[in-house]
Amino acid sequence: MLLVYTHKITPRVTYVMKHIFKNMLQIEVGITAKVEDFIAHTGPKITYTKNPLQNEFFVRSHDILFEQGITTLEINVQMWDDVPCFFGIGDKGSIPFDIFAATFYLLSRYEEYLPHVKDEHGRYPARESMGMEHGFLEIPVVDYWVRKLAVALGKRFPEEKFTKKKTGYISVMDIAAAYAYRKKGIIRTLAGTIVDGLALKLYKIPERYLVLLGLKKDPYDHFEELIAAHKHLGTEAIFFFLLGDYSAFDKNIPYNKASFRTLIKSVADYHIVSLMTSYYAVNDTVRLKKERERLINIINRPVKRARARYNRLHIPDTYKAAVEAGFNEDYTMGYSNDVGFRAGTCTPFYFYDISYEIQLPLKVNPFCVQDSALMLLENEREALDKMKVLYDRVKQVGGNFITVFSNERWTEESRVDLKKVYMDWIAYAADN
Repeated sequence: MLLVYTHKITPRVTYVMKHIFKNMLQIEVGITAKVEDFIAHTGPKITYTKNPLQNEFFVRSHDILFEQGITTLEINVQMWDDVPCFFGIGDKGSIPFDIFAATFYLLSRYEEYLPHVKDEHGRYPARESMGMEHGFLEIPVVDYWVRKLAVALGKRFPEEKFTKKKTGYISVMDIAAAYAYRKKGIIRTLAGTIVDGLALKLYKIPERYLVLLGLKKDPYDHFEELIAAHKHLGTEAIFFFLLGDYSAFDKNIPYNKASFRTLIKSVADYHIVSLMTSYYAVNDTVRLKKERERLINIINRPVKRARARYNRLHIPDTYKAAVEAGFNEDYTMGYSNDVGFRAGTCTPFYFYDISYEIQLPLKVNPFCVQDSALMLLENEREALDKMKVLYDRVKQVGGNFITVFSNERWTEESRVDLKKVYMDWIAYAADN
């Protein structure tokens, strides 16, 4: 067991030590504030305080892990070899910055509690983040830090093995609208026809009625093809279905339509099916419970994973509401229009709620690529190259590479053929 000495054991200290050592490096860790226990320990040990006790492995502590609430902090980004870092401690420690404080800052999304300008959907935008400001948004810096820490500890304690987890790939499929034209009802069909006409999208009018007459496949219906592709490649996917009530932002088929329920059940026969929470359910526990119960009644299985519509993540309220509604995993941590690592990591982590100073029983699975960001690139090759660069960075540290694609966007006018990108990507991931 690795023992950490600190002058004060706080919930923040306990949270970050367990995440780095137990979750990421897979080594048992203990924390003590008793000097005599630390000196008596014969295994690997670290001092985490303002000054070293002896000649042990020492990380000089920043104050953030010993505080409560939010304060405005001065942050200066520096380099640890070739990796950006912050909360520097000069040459007083075994490493040049407080890795524990910096990790907590990113994982807790400390900066999202601070005043910032939200986008049109009330989201925290990438442009407000220090990751984008300082050019490390596309690097899972926390994982890089921890691997470098493992190397440094390995030199000091060669008898210990600090292992690296195996790289994983998770494909997330957003199903906010199962069909473009089918099962919408007469009123929505007529309204859609009028809207297409007014928007001069005249090609959609005959397409709509050919689909309704069964003479053409619905342009959003890729389910059989997706299931067959994943089965052939041996890869997994998680399908998040929207079951919220109709609104300006939620326009899926009514959840009680027999054909829609049959579709969800058929997908659930092959892949994990879970809930995309509706636009206005972002912090609404009552709506979340209702939508979760709808899916449970359809698939007759527990529903523990959630993903917010439009990535509407309000820290910490969205996560508190998700826990109250019965979810224990989330897949919303990422940006819609920018690739990269919103929390600075590619490793799942439990969310720490600064407002109550507790760790929530909610595992956050951060994604780094959403197809809406790839649409802004020039072509399919550029999109795939970008994904491969990010994937290689994840492989170096043994994290999870999570992508988010939507069946709706595969028909949108774009320089990038997203369906081709997705099919090429899952083939590449299966080979690698």
